[in-house]
Amino acid sequence: MFRAFSLAAAVSAFLLAVLGSWVRINGAGMTCPDWPLCHHALVPALVGGVVLEWSHRLLALVTGVLVLPALWAGWRERRAIGGVPAVLAYIVGVFAVQVALGGLTVALANTPWSVVVHWGTAMLLLAGLTALAMLAILAPRRVVIGHSILGGVLTVCALLAFLTMLAGSYVSSSGAGLACSTLPACDGGSLTGTVQAQFAQMAHRWLAGGFFVVATVAAYAAALGTTPRVRAAALFGYALVVLQVMLGVANVAWHLPTLLREAHAANACAAFVAFIASLVFAATDGTVAVPARAAAPAAANAEPAA
Repeated sequence: MFRAFSLAAAVSAFLLAVLGSWVRINGAGMTCPDWPLCHHALVPALVGGVVLEWSHRLLALVTGVLVLPALWAGWRERRAIGGVPAVLAYIVGVFAVQVALGGLTVALANTPWSVVVHWGTAMLLLAGLTALAMLAILAPRRVVIGHSILGGVLTVCALLAFLTMLAGSYVSSSGAGLACSTLPACDGGSLTGTVQAQFAQMAHRWLAGGFFVVATVAAYAAALGTTPRVRAAALFGYALVVLQVMLGVANVAWHLPTLLREAHAANACAAFVAFIASLVFAATDGTVAVPARAAAPAAANAEPAA
């Protein structure tokens, strides 16, 4: 039950984030002007952007329904699996804040900063649920937060992925996606348009550039030597970062087509999850519990002590 509910909650949270970005990109965030109902109805007339916003709220409800049994099952396994109590406490705190922010964002009419905070909390919740699902599957005896160069670089990668997504959500929600129409500098290096929008766009690009550089270092360090799972997660994350840069360039070159914008947002979530996964692998590799079926034959074959 722990594995099933925690994995289902993590997948649902990822899909919820992707659908939320789709709502934002299509300008459907205020098609339901009230909360928690939509146009004062539990099931409104599903026309236009209402379909997207109401579907987003429905999926949020499904995610919440999945999170609660995942927390309950995790609580039952808290003594058997390392790291679970801390992750459960983290999820409870973030989940409570996210529920409150859902209504507050509507009350604030989806202002750019409210969208940024809502999106950031959604990513924090996704990180926690990802970690919980991985702990449920790996079942480590304990979690060891070690000090290593690779661990530090992977942590910076996850942080930069988070900050880059926050900047991207502000750019998207404030309509600054094409404030800078050239690459890599903004309109040839001259801030001649709406300076605030251009600065927001360039801040997003600077963060993305820093993320790419650090992810390159992480991929190189992981390739030199670490556990196979950490290496695979780090290299997969780096591949997603490379794809993310390509999607970002294509968005500017092709003037923000809707499908490409959504691919950019979804891929950003996937890259973030990949580096969270690499950190969990780094903390659990070498501490994974031996399955009962494997332990029994080993004990039977062991020579008796003298």
